[in-house]
Amino acid sequence: MTTTDSLAAAPAPTPPVTGGIDARGVRRRFGSVEAVRGMDLAAHPGRVTALVGPNGAGKTTLLLILATLLVPDDGSVRIAGYDPVTQPEEVRQRMGWSPDVFGLYEGLTSREYLEFFAAAYRLPAGDRATRARELLALARLEEYADQPVHVLSRGQKQRLGLMRALVHRPEVLLLDEPAAGLDPRSRVELRELLRGLAADGAAVLVSSHVLSDLEELADDVVFVDHGHTVGHHSVSNLPRAVALRQWRLRSLDDALLIAALTRLGIAHSPPGPAGVDVQVGLDTEAAGLLAALVRDDVPVVSFQPVGGALEQTFLELTEERS
Repeated sequence: MTTTDSLAAAPAPTPPVTGGIDARGVRRRFGSVEAVRGMDLAAHPGRVTALVGPNGAGKTTLLLILATLLVPDDGSVRIAGYDPVTQPEEVRQRMGWSPDVFGLYEGLTSREYLEFFAAAYRLPAGDRATRARELLALARLEEYADQPVHVLSRGQKQRLGLMRALVHRPEVLLLDEPAAGLDPRSRVELRELLRGLAADGAAVLVSSHVLSDLEELADDVVFVDHGHTVGHHSVSNLPRAVALRQWRLRSLDDALLIAALTRLGIAHSPPGPAGVDVQVGLDTEAAGLLAALVRDDVPVVSFQPVGGALEQTFLELTEERS
């Protein structure tokens, strides 16, 4: 069995969760299409868990089940210890949900919007205005507090929608593509916010296609494909494959770099603005190549893998199932 084959094998049983999210054997069919085919997922309190998979893998369907908006055909789900099918009110009191596409009441002001949801979550009347002010400050939207929602940019609306999910201080947070439409500064602030919520004890589950953001944000990752869970790992301990990996080199002298790579028998791409791409295997081989280039007096200014470990693991886990 190759390393890639072993990565694509059935994952080890999901460890039990106390609080947070615990989903086991979840299935959901839409007519003849089985969108979720026995998924397992655990998201622990105090940690950020990434949900990663290609389009059509069943991520959004699973999130809708967790958010009490769809009933599973089979399997068990617990959110903060409660069943979203038989105890939806208890789950909603403890869970914040921010979908990838959400409706906004465009005629309300930003302040009114958050106060409305504070009332919907039954915050005491005296606390609603204070909570709205706190969240507007957190989202850097104070100057728009009394402006109608329709004047906000897409990224500002995204931030307001996330604040809506935090109105009632949930202990479990579900986020579907939360970074969509955010500028670089807002993405950094989102990472800091979610890490802070986890540090305060919340279980945070994030589904996103931006794997570079997830690699910096998440503690754990659950990989899904074709409706199945295909892996769950700590981000700090992702499985490593032996297969060749793409690395990118930048040098002050492209001609000298190409000559050295040719002499060493390393296949490479033509030089471009971003540098020269090569294929090498384990990290030790990459280190050996760099040492050889330095010995050949090649002025290398950067040498790094193309794509992070999370992206590489995702590609390897899903390759055999595509």
